[in-house]
Formats: sequence, structure tokens, C-alpha cells
Amino acid sequence: MTYYKNNAIEYINKTKDTDMSEAYEFFLKYAKPKSKLIDIGFGSGRDMLYFKSLGFDVFGIDPTIDFCEEAKIKDLNVDCCEIMDLANSIIKYDLIWASAVLHHIPKALLNQLFKICNDLLEVDGIMYFSVKYGDFEGYDELGRYFNYLTEKTMNDYLKDTGFKVIDIKITEDNLKRENKWLNVILKKVKI
Repeated sequence: MTYYKNNAIEYINKTKDTDMSEAYEFFLKYAKPKSKLIDIGFGSGRDMLYFKSLGFDVFGIDPTIDFCEEAKIKDLNVDCCEIMDLANSIIKYDLIWASAVLHHIPKALLNQLFKICNDLLEVDGIMYFSVKYGDFEGYDELGRYFNYLTEKTMNDYLKDTGFKVIDIKITEDNLKRENKWLNVILKKVKI
């Protein structure tokens, strides 16, 4: 996205110290220690650093070159690519972390994206994602595309993906903005 490309360092500085403890606690209830984890859209690398400090085998992807370069300086294992680039990947993970990223994916691609994520996971693997809560679709004042979801609209995109919703939590915004967040735990099941 053009916004992140043009504002990468500002974005890193704005988000790197955000308190994510509530989301971490929600996710870690379902995560086995020292699992293999992929962080989709890692941005500042904040979450990768946290999970690495807990002993997880962490890998991240993000399409923004500056985010990738900063992550490599922090000794994080990353690839500069989009999630759609991982279709048919032979590498499997136990956990997926996708914090505040899937709401930038057009609705027409969400079902395909969830199928790719499911394919990236081992059987019984866990995926966490968070998106802005609501029914807005369009561009914000900064030119970023957003696709907010609710519990109902989220389920429309999970059909035939091999995922089962095992937990949902609505939270306030960590940066004290007006919006709420939909936090979801998915489990890969046999279909």
C-alpha cells in the first residue's frame, strides 16, 4: 500500500510500543509454546519480537520494503511479499498472527486469503486475526483501503475454508481512537 510505503518509519515509531497485552493474552491461551509462527503483515516487527522473546520460531511477511529492512536490522526472519504469494507453500506453521492487516484486503479476496492461511497451517493449527469492527468499506482520509468486519460478515468469508471459529472478542482501540476491533481465533479442522 502506498501509505505504508511512504510513511514506513513514521508508522513504525507510532506503533512499535503499542500495548498489545490484551491481544497477546487472548491468542496465547490457544498457542502451544515454542511453536512455528508466521506473522502476516508484521509492520513495525513489534509482535514478532515479542513472540520470539517467548521462544516461538517466528517468521514474518510484509509487502512494505522499509518494514522488511527494519525487521532484518532487528535480526528477524522475514520475507518481503504478500500473503497471496504464499499460495501452494510447502512450509507449514502451527500458528498464524495477523494483527490489523486483513482489513486492508478487498472483500473479493478474503475467502481466498483464508483458504491460503488454512493451507499454511498444520492440522489443528491456530490463526489469530484482528480487524476494525463494523460495516465500512472504502478509503480513509490517509488513502488506505479498509474492509471492516462483524461476526456475521466475517463468517461469510470463512465458508469452505477449513476454519472453525473458536473464540471472538471485541476490544477498544489500543491507540485510543474511536473504533473497536474484532479479534478472532480460528482453528484448522479437517474438511
